[in-house]
Amino acid sequence: MAPRSGADVVAGYRAALDAAAERPGPFLVGGISLGAHVATAWAAERARGGLAGVLVALPAWTGAPDGAPAAAAARMTAAQVRSGGLRAAVAAARAGAPAWLADELARAWAGYGPGLADALDAAAAQPAPDPTALGSLAVPVGIAALVDDPVHPLATARTWARAIPRAAIRSTTLAELGADPAVLGRVALRAWQEAARAGG
Repeated sequence: MAPRSGADVVAGYRAALDAAAERPGPFLVGGISLGAHVATAWAAERARGGLAGVLVALPAWTGAPDGAPAAAAARMTAAQVRSGGLRAAVAAARAGAPAWLADELARAWAGYGPGLADALDAAAAQPAPDPTALGSLAVPVGIAALVDDPVHPLATARTWARAIPRAAIRSTTLAELGADPAVLGRVALRAWQEAARAGG
């Protein structure tokens, strides 16, 4: 499903989760960064009989986004898009990030079309689940973290793992992610399996 454009980005994620939950059988929900925030909040708010767990990759903050590096980066990129267009934002990313990461950002940002700046601002303003919401999760949660990503701090992932009753955390590195993008999903799935086993 293509992302909704502009400020409606979070509502689009939630609509996709609602649609997925209508299918029969057990299912997992998850996401990366903002997607992880939205999926976790959705799981905490809705009692779904078929929900088997949550896969969380790179949570960026807990509760309000105030001062979070990822929120600041999103606002800065939104400003770059408004002043110089997508090309300027991609050029800035290429100047300060590994080539593989800049390529991935360029691909992802292009999917938002003319609503990219508004979507980035919406992401920067969106609260993540707070400790109370995280503590209410009744399903096992697997958390994937990077040990060397300043935008998605390992400390945030550890805060989530402590707050969620049935959670496990596993980590990898930016270099490993660059060499094999699938590693993040594997790490999250292994953490979820560990959490599920621990809960019986």
